[in-house]
Amino acid sequence: MIKTIIKQFPKTDLVEFPMPEEKLRNSYYTKEEVDTMISDALAEAKRIDEESMKKHNRDATVISMILGFTTLALFIDGLLRMLGIIPPFMDLDVNILDKIVERVESDVIDKVKQVPIQKIFQRNFR
Repeated sequence: MIKTIIKQFPKTDLVEFPMPEEKLRNSYYTKEEVDTMISDALAEAKRIDEESMKKHNRDATVISMILGFTTLALFIDGLLRMLGIIPPFMDLDVNILDKIVERVESDVIDKVKQVPIQKIFQRNFR
């Protein structure tokens, strides 16, 4: 059984030594052929590199635009909530205008009431 398998096993013609002259001629490349293959490979590598850099730059630009727009939108949302233009979100009130108005009413107006305005006007008009 094994003898029949070995006899039927396909043989290659590379076993022949010395190689025939025509096979020997086709088994190597000339210096010019190697140089053209190298230059073709370098040109293809440069083309692939340029295409990949273009794709990377386009993707990075899109990601930067998305991040910038999101950051700007969140900043404007927070600013408008602080100014009281947009209502509070989830009961987180960050409105500062009411606090500023209360402070002005309590501190500044009381101080203005303490200053005798008639005396200021009399000094300026004399």
